[in-house]
Amino acid sequence: MQKFGADEKIIRAMESHHGEYPYSTLESYIVQSADAISGARPGARRDSVENYLKRLGDLEAIATAVTGVEKAYALQAGRELRIFVTPSQVNDVEAKNIARDIAVRIENELKYPGEIKVVVIRESRTIEFAR
Repeated sequence: MQKFGADEKIIRAMESHHGEYPYSTLESYIVQSADAISGARPGARRDSVENYLKRLGDLEAIATAVTGVEKAYALQAGRELRIFVTPSQVNDVEAKNIARDIAVRIENELKYPGEIKVVVIRESRTIEFAR
């Protein structure tokens, strides 16, 4: 950076953002904080990609293990689990119970940051044509 004529504060911030050099400027603290926030995102670090994908698979597996569930998708980086149930097998009350049961299983079986929204969709369509 010195070679390219960068400001001294920028050089010190870049040197110290992994804690290898002392924090000598306000910018050093800001860059270190921004790096920590960025690195905390699911899948941001290469070594955590496998864990991230496993977590998404585990979420979907918990949901699909329940009777009446057709499909389950982990969305928004695993912050939402959308579950589709068979309307002929699951009524409205059971759909609510399924959502609660799956949420409890996730709380008990998985480690995750923040919260996970569990959505159960029970949809029935009837189509007629007038001619």
